[in-house]
Formats: sequence, C-alpha cells, structure tokens
Amino acid sequence: MTLHPQTTEDSRSAPRWESYVAIGDSFSEGLWDISPVDPEKCRGWADLLAMTLSTRRQAAGESPLRYANLAIRGKQLGPIIAEQLDAAIDMKPDLISIIGGGNDILRPHVDIDSIAAQLDHAVARARAAGIDVLMGTGTDFGGQGSLALTRSRVALYNAHIWSIAQRRGAYVKDMWGTRSVADPRLWADDRIHLTTQGHQLVADIALVGLGLRPENPRYAQPLDPSPVASLADRTRGNIDWAKVHVGPWIKRRLTGTSSGDNRTAKYPTLEEVR
Repeated sequence: MTLHPQTTEDSRSAPRWESYVAIGDSFSEGLWDISPVDPEKCRGWADLLAMTLSTRRQAAGESPLRYANLAIRGKQLGPIIAEQLDAAIDMKPDLISIIGGGNDILRPHVDIDSIAAQLDHAVARARAAGIDVLMGTGTDFGGQGSLALTRSRVALYNAHIWSIAQRRGAYVKDMWGTRSVADPRLWADDRIHLTTQGHQLVADIALVGLGLRPENPRYAQPLDPSPVASLADRTRGNIDWAKVHVGPWIKRRLTGTSSGDNRTAKYPTLEEVR
C-alpha cells in the first residue's frame, strides 16, 4: 500500500477530512491544557488539531470539521482499542488518531512486540473501513529525567509505529524526531503530560505529520535557553514530584485503580467545530 504523500497543502485549499475522531489516553484527552471555554475539561493537541482543520476548511468555503474525542486518561492500549475503536469506526469518520501505549510502557513489565501487534491490528481495521489513521511516536528525552529508563522501550515501540505506518498507509505524528518537544518547560509538573504550550507544539507536529503546514513555522526550533537551576532547587523539585505525583501513581498500581475510572469521553459524538 502506498504511503500518503507528506507534502504541504496549498494554502488556499481546504483539508480534505470532513470528520475526525481521537481515541487514546490522557495524552489525547489533553492533560494539562485546560479549556478556556470550559475549565472542567482539558483541551489538548487533538482539540487544537480539530480546530485548525475546521478553521482552514471554513476559510476555503467548506463545511466545518466534525469532531469527537473518546480518549480517557489512564487507559492502556488494550482497553483503548476494546472500548473506543469500535465506537470511533461506527461514526464513519474520515480520520482517526490512535495514540496509546504510553501507560503500558510505564509498567514494570511490558511486551512491546505484543502492544505493537495490537496497534497494527487496530490500524488495519480502521484502514479496512476506509478511514485515514494518525499515530504518534513517543518523545526522546535523551535518557534524561524521570522517564530515562523507558527510552529503549519507547524507541522500540516507535520503530514498530513507523513500520505499521508504511505497511498500512497511515500518518505519523513524529514527536521523537521533533527535538524541541523534549524541553522540560513544555511538560507539566507531573513530567509526563504537556503544558498548554506543549500541546500547541504537538498540534503542529500532527499537522506536519498529516502533510499540512504548521500554524507556527518555527515549531521545531528550540526555545531560548533558560537559567540552569541550582542543585538544591533540582533536589527540592524531585522530592516534591515524588510526593505529589509518583506516590499516588504507585498507590493506584497497587490498588488496581486508574485515574480514568468512572470517567466518560469528553466529546462522545461528532459535532461541528466552529
């Protein structure tokens, strides 16, 4: 199957997708980019992508994009596929983003080949239904920070994602290859979710992955250097992070609970984005 061309669209033309459904975990739900319209909801890169696609469509005289977001925080890839994929396919959208596996990779024991096979099957099902698919690679933090020990797992999973994309004719949002997104200032206090600025950057990475022009042409350029924190400040920050974020995460693992328990999708049906 031929890969979709990764070229920039004519600025006068409308994105060809009329409908888009995002499925996944907290990353696609949008933690921690709070919606300026509804403080009870997160916004995030997928919502920003939908807004941009819709704005460009309307500017070209086409109908607004219809959008749904079924992503729920805390979900591993298996439950994402089991609980969200059928509902997404049943909506018959033109585009689905399937972003998951990060919560699997954070577990002490994970079979990367197994979750990649699950992702491949999910992409194949969507493509067989005539739906375009957007996947995403994980970020490369260069073996530094709180996620340093997961680097080899993320790299292996990313290799699978690129192979799946080539085999199935899917698009890839390449965060690993966009070094600017690894800046710690783009990540929230929990160190595994993005800030508002981070989500804006990832929305541009998604646009480029879809063969479209980014909103910010300088999206891939690094931020200006910041002052280096002292050892004492870094130590205090690590202690606070462990207390506020790591401890509760470990407790949830030990008790078999999830941050997504009893939560429902924030946008469960296709609605016009205006």
